[in-house]
Amino acid sequence: MNAKNLDLKPYITEAQLQEKIKSIGADLTKKFQGKKVVAVCVLKGSFLFYSDLIREINTDITCEFFGVSSYHGGTTSSGEVKVTLDLANPIEGQHVILIEDIVDTGLTMNYLIKSMESRKPASVTTVTLLEKPEALKVPCKLDHVGFKITNEFVVGYGLDYQGYYRNLPYIAQVQNFQ
Repeated sequence: MNAKNLDLKPYITEAQLQEKIKSIGADLTKKFQGKKVVAVCVLKGSFLFYSDLIREINTDITCEFFGVSSYHGGTTSSGEVKVTLDLANPIEGQHVILIEDIVDTGLTMNYLIKSMESRKPASVTTVTLLEKPEALKVPCKLDHVGFKITNEFVVGYGLDYQGYYRNLPYIAQVQNFQ
């Protein structure tokens, strides 16, 4: 199969994404004004959402990156979380904004929350661009959700299939794998 030839249908437009990001950014600005904040980008899929979102948060923040993988090249989460990059600096005593691209089973987000909380931050606020409520296997704390979507495979705006499609400026639904 050639990953570059998927049958894609636009699902969430670039304009819809940017409108939602501005709204979440305004909420986070109000919540964290004047506090010591670190925004943690969950790599790789969140990098576009993260970069757009942090520019909408109008308060002083520092940036950290945390790499995890649970898809391992497939189209569904394996449930097994592999850390690929740890935080470079301590987050103790800081307000953490944990920024994820998609929550489907909830297993990865719960892992991320526990990992952050074990480092003794002042608080952990979770933000995800996409949530698949039908796919949840375990409950997890989501403070800000951009869009709730159906349990179908999506790509674009940082989300990939076998490393491809991250560069799309919108979210597309995969119609079928050719």
